[in-house]
Amino acid sequence: MTYKVAVQMDPVDAIHIAGDTSFALALEAQQRGCMLWYYHPHDLFLEAGVIKAVCQTMILRDDENDHVTLGPRKECALSTMDVILMRQDPPFGMAYITATHLLEMLPANTMVLNNPHEVRNAPEKLLVTSFNDLMPPTLISRNVDVIQRFRAQHKDIIIKPLYGNGGAGVFRLQPSDQNINALLEMFFASNHEPVMVQAFLPEVVKGDKRIILIDGEPVGAINRVPQEGEARSNMHVGGKAEAIELSARDREICAKIGPELKRRSLMFVGIDVIGNYLTEINVTSPTGMREMTRFTGQNITGFFWDAVDNLKGSYLGNGPVRSIPHKD
Repeated sequence: MTYKVAVQMDPVDAIHIAGDTSFALALEAQQRGCMLWYYHPHDLFLEAGVIKAVCQTMILRDDENDHVTLGPRKECALSTMDVILMRQDPPFGMAYITATHLLEMLPANTMVLNNPHEVRNAPEKLLVTSFNDLMPPTLISRNVDVIQRFRAQHKDIIIKPLYGNGGAGVFRLQPSDQNINALLEMFFASNHEPVMVQAFLPEVVKGDKRIILIDGEPVGAINRVPQEGEARSNMHVGGKAEAIELSARDREICAKIGPELKRRSLMFVGIDVIGNYLTEINVTSPTGMREMTRFTGQNITGFFWDAVDNLKGSYLGNGPVRSIPHKD
């Protein structure tokens, strides 16, 4: 099927297309005959009860030096779109949350992916705690005494901002480090949220696996290996992507979380697995599709649009997911 597709994302003319999943998703849609529009999150607005955006038509090319042509800026009612891809990067702040509230107001004939209500209720570092049996020892707290107690128990720890992305603000504290109080003071001086604290997993030196699930089913994985001496494997901070197959444990994790992701209309999700442990469930703007396609030869973005085709007629809306009553 062909659709009118709007992509809500950060400036499209500034992206590096070789590793940009938003570009890959939109390019696949264009190749299937879809018409594309682009708008920045700042250009989303509500007027007289109508959700609108200042949009531009968009034509894409898989050419790093000349990848996009944008049309003139023009206001449009987003209810005229068939599909909206909510693809701006975190931070998951009030601007992001406001955008989910606005997009949630759109009628069911405009499918917003991922479902904005469920995205708002599923920050990546909080949703994962619903599967405590799959995780490493984890604490979410702003209380310095509680964090110190957790560190005394687990010795070697990782501290992460609760609503960050791309490895920014993530640091490791080994047993010999004496600066935890200073680091927490610095962090809490500029942030009002708790932090996530996890036991350090030595297996990270072998890589942090990113697994993509489409409509609750795993479609592939890449392994992100950190630079020597670095605890973070994110490609934003120099991690190297490698080909890797799904292990039996990976499939076990996916089988346990997949039904809940599907129930929430979280169609495109990227999970992070280190060793045998699930560490994050990324629902806001998951990445890794282009690398995965290069390594596997499979059309990973095609799986996404196939799922859209399968769900379009039965999509229940952009608000809270409703259970379908059973018929006796």
